[in-house]
Amino acid sequence: MTHFFKLTVVAIFAFILAACAGTPDVKTSSADFIKVNNGILTSSYGKTVYTFDKDQAGSGKSECVMTCADNWPPVYVEPAIKLSGDFSIVNRNDGQKQLAYKGKPLYFFAKDMNPGDKTGDNVNNVWHVVAP
Repeated sequence: MTHFFKLTVVAIFAFILAACAGTPDVKTSSADFIKVNNGILTSSYGKTVYTFDKDQAGSGKSECVMTCADNWPPVYVEPAIKLSGDFSIVNRNDGQKQLAYKGKPLYFFAKDMNPGDKTGDNVNNVWHVVAP
């Protein structure tokens, strides 16, 4: 391998690392990540993440329970997960841990079927995609 080729490979690798450095990926479990995708927060498999206007930032709780949570599944996190920056944990009434962004609990929408779907955006003017 030539010296020039080695430097090129190193430069490409460094460029890829730098490009990814600004993306606030958040590991929520052993199998999933929350990341920025096309300017909004999504799961690692492209499922759009939402907030609910009835949730008050910093209250530490979710107002979306029972039937609401069936339609708007919470973004759950493993209890031992360590978060930083704008991410935190909300304790749900059932004892499960839910991911929050800037103090607001995060949800998926049950009717989003494919990666990139945003069919829940502005439902009843209270559900919104999350843009960091």
